[in-house]
Amino acid sequence: MHIQLIRNATLNINYAGTKFLVDPFLAEKGSYPPFPDSARQEEQNPLVELPVAIDQLTDADAVIVTHLHLDHYDEKAIEVLPKNIPMFVQNDADAEEVRKGGFTQVTVLTEDTEINGICLAKTKGEHGRGEILNIAGDVCGIVFTHPSEKTLYVAGDTVWYHEVEKTIIKYKPDVIVINAGDNQFNTGGSLIMGKEDVHEVYKAAPDAKIIAAHMEAVNHWTLSREELKEYILDHGMQNNVFVPADGEAYDF
Repeated sequence: MHIQLIRNATLNINYAGTKFLVDPFLAEKGSYPPFPDSARQEEQNPLVELPVAIDQLTDADAVIVTHLHLDHYDEKAIEVLPKNIPMFVQNDADAEEVRKGGFTQVTVLTEDTEINGICLAKTKGEHGRGEILNIAGDVCGIVFTHPSEKTLYVAGDTVWYHEVEKTIIKYKPDVIVINAGDNQFNTGGSLIMGKEDVHEVYKAAPDAKIIAAHMEAVNHWTLSREELKEYILDHGMQNNVFVPADGEAYDF
């Protein structure tokens, strides 16, 4: 498999010969207001430009949208993606919204969704802890399996909690992508994984290769790549946990 971090949670994944675009956040730098009640209110989102030409992203075979927050599915994605591209979403409500954008092939993920012989299994996630979940809403992750490939788990916008652990135990993924910028509002705590969550994933899957995404691209991040890299070194995880720059890619 080939996995390229584009920006934020946007991924280019070539898996068993099928090209997936995950969580397309495609606008030019500074196109949207900052997320409110959080850091960097003077900066517009996205904070950084796309590292590749947009036409390198729109030729995907399929798109997966883990949830409909702006930094995972934006107006630019709706504008530029082909309307007949297969779109995979987490639930009926998201499917209805995506169809409103003009997309004609929208599928709600299950535990055994299939495309081109690849199984896409929807997994559970929690976009924070406690009361913030009432605001953050539903999210999902995906496990990719195919006889010719290693197992890939894209966890999505979730903190570490028992369902993430159960997914790792059930599927034994060889590669895990986690969203690890510890994004937060001024109150309510972490919306996605922070460094301690990364450590929990590593302890649950010590032989897996773990890629940390969703970093330094929208204004409410609180964990920098530099700080996470130092934490990884301090805890002896450097052979298994990777913190890519935007545009960086891996082959497994």
